[in-house]
Amino acid sequence: MSLEEDHVSAKLGWFGHARRIVLGMALVGLLLAWLAMHSEIFFADGLRYIAQARAIDRGAAVEALKNAVDHPVYPLAIATVHRVIGGDSPDSWQNAAQIASSIAGVLLLLPFYLICLELLGDRLALPATLMFFAVPLTGHVFADTLSESTFLLFWLTGLGAALRFLRTGAIIWVPLVVVGSGLAYLSRPEGLLLPVAVFTTLALSPRWVVRGLGRRGVVVLGSLLVGATVLVGPYVVMKGGLGTKPSVARLLGTAPHSPAHAVERQKPLEADQSPGKTYLLAGKAVGKALSEAVTLPLLILAIPGIYFARLRDGRSRQWTLLAVISSASLLALVRLHVTGGYCSPRHAMLLSTILIPCGMAGFSHLIHGIATIAPERRTRPAIIVGWVAVLTVLVIPHVREILAPINDGFGGYREAGRWLTQRGSDGSKVVDVTGWSQFYSGRTGYTFADLTAAPGDPASRWVVVREAHLVGPWDYCARLRALVNGLTPVVVFQGEAGPHRTRVLVYDRAPIQSAHANDREGTARR
Repeated sequence: MSLEEDHVSAKLGWFGHARRIVLGMALVGLLLAWLAMHSEIFFADGLRYIAQARAIDRGAAVEALKNAVDHPVYPLAIATVHRVIGGDSPDSWQNAAQIASSIAGVLLLLPFYLICLELLGDRLALPATLMFFAVPLTGHVFADTLSESTFLLFWLTGLGAALRFLRTGAIIWVPLVVVGSGLAYLSRPEGLLLPVAVFTTLALSPRWVVRGLGRRGVVVLGSLLVGATVLVGPYVVMKGGLGTKPSVARLLGTAPHSPAHAVERQKPLEADQSPGKTYLLAGKAVGKALSEAVTLPLLILAIPGIYFARLRDGRSRQWTLLAVISSASLLALVRLHVTGGYCSPRHAMLLSTILIPCGMAGFSHLIHGIATIAPERRTRPAIIVGWVAVLTVLVIPHVREILAPINDGFGGYREAGRWLTQRGSDGSKVVDVTGWSQFYSGRTGYTFADLTAAPGDPASRWVVVREAHLVGPWDYCARLRALVNGLTPVVVFQGEAGPHRTRVLVYDRAPIQSAHANDREGTARR
């Protein structure tokens, strides 16, 4: 049985698809709820989103939009959810951020399923969709306080509409492309890639534009241009550019590469490192990120999956669009590492929405190819056995990782923050490069951005740091060592479970500050 025959035999009505989508949303909702309720701590980037949401909630929305480095849709969602659930404690803001991210994660199953249905057909649409959420990274990002789920909700909505337009030529889908890509851009700067990719695809399909669209082609191009300008233009004008994130400026070449010991670098840049080695390391980092965002078996089988899936009738323009998006995304990831020294798996999630369905298509062809060897009456049992094997290889070994607490082992920071809260409000500041203990304690202090000012501030009493930060090779590690030199921790906290258990140390600099004060007093008397 060929894949195309399999698609035809599995045709469903709208009720059947709706039932699948509701079932999938229920399963994803349960997964994200479990993960959100079992978070040891949220990702540090969430501190920026929550800070922006708090500013919006206080009525300083315009100021927050102007000054924040992050795009506004996700912080707006956090502020909206927080208005509903109430409270003003750190935990209430964390809950609001996780709920907003999780809701978007559940909702994006709908456009993702429709994209898989469009590209792969009825039979593979649901397995490919659920496999995206079965990759451990997906749930952990969507249940965290990160903007990826919000971005992908609008990105996939716009992408699905673009795919339908490129197959059918119906311009009714174009407004949804504009709105989806516009809201995706207002969630994360990479959302701008979608309209650019659609323009590129149309430029690469001149015969279809002239003969298939005709005069409608002018309407389409005008709608994309005007719609994008209306949606994102005011934000671009207000910010003075496509985005204020340092990574965006480095990608576009309007800012220099990160310094050799920059905080964001996964490893310090070697002195006199050649461009060739820089790109080699970038390629390895991108490959590692993709293997975690997609899984290695799916990544390998995505290549034959793309080949067979694109053979479906009328799909060439769709796969041209996906090829443009994939190529641009890969180049951006490589350049992200070259210019900034980092590329994490969550940066590869846009590509994973394409490669995971393709990997499932590859598995389907492999299974059907093997099944054809069996006698005809045993073909279907052979296919069932094949899919059970796929489930065994791709999902079962990762169940524990899928359900593991978010940021497993880093709960010591939360406990450190609560411990600091019990010390009272004496005006002392906290030095914590991650910012977590300051968030949970409600105290001000110093993080990565302004660490150099901490030693000169007499109020910087508490230092919260994990052991890795005291022995690392970065410049900030040396500054932290100098801050606690000669001191022993007053309390040590440790993540509750898991192999990544991390010791969080709290130092009290009061003895050092008292000694410095006495020295200054003695000098003044002399």
